[in-house]
Amino acid sequence: MDVPAIEAVGLTRFFGQKTAVSNLDLTVQTGEFFGFLGPNGAGKSTTINMLVGLLRPSQGTARIGGIDIWQNPLPAKRLLGVMPEGLNLYERLTANEFVRFVGTMYAVSPDDVDQRAAELLDLLDLTEDADKLIIDYSHGMRKKTALAAALIHAPRVLFLDEPFEGIDAISGRIIRDVLQQLRGQGTTIFFSSHILEVVERLCTRVGVIANGRLVASGTISELREQAETGSATTLEDLFLKAVGATDDVESSGKLSWLN
Repeated sequence: MDVPAIEAVGLTRFFGQKTAVSNLDLTVQTGEFFGFLGPNGAGKSTTINMLVGLLRPSQGTARIGGIDIWQNPLPAKRLLGVMPEGLNLYERLTANEFVRFVGTMYAVSPDDVDQRAAELLDLLDLTEDADKLIIDYSHGMRKKTALAAALIHAPRVLFLDEPFEGIDAISGRIIRDVLQQLRGQGTTIFFSSHILEVVERLCTRVGVIANGRLVASGTISELREQAETGSATTLEDLFLKAVGATDDVESSGKLSWLN
């Protein structure tokens, strides 16, 4: 049996008395486009940070390609590309410099760094602005720079935390096309977003976290079966039902003075 691309077993994280993630079990197979959903504060970013080796779990295990990322961090992290929600770019570098720097840190050869950086910046429509400082970039241009840096070493597993938040339709379309191309080449993508229409369009399987616990997981069809709803039920409706927010939305989403 193939080793899962991503595996969490009993993953738990405490912050003082607060349990941010509780006993989370999750498996993502190679080549999947996995959508990871949850309300604000549900534990999405905490889970991602534990899976990619940025935040040590209080309990449990996180594996990338079968490698425990906390026991053997370097070989596990060589398999990863990460585009965090906060981006974490060096703003006094140009996009050209930043992407090449990341490639060098991953020990990509100088010739390959040059070729890959040029191709990525061109693919993401950044070539004209590649020698401008990142501090002068728009939010969408920063997102595309971060994605280029996450891909420069040809990772087998790509983590994306809110890649479409705050970007325009053109940049969003470019990023979607790049992600589809990556999946076609066998890259496993773990994708967190509040934009449910994009998740429904792109993802092969979805997991929903609420209050630090995984409350639903499966394909859209499987989620509909679990929720005992019809084939026309949207991911938004399935998500609201999974996190127990349907009644809250219906009762609170009204203005009394518009009756």
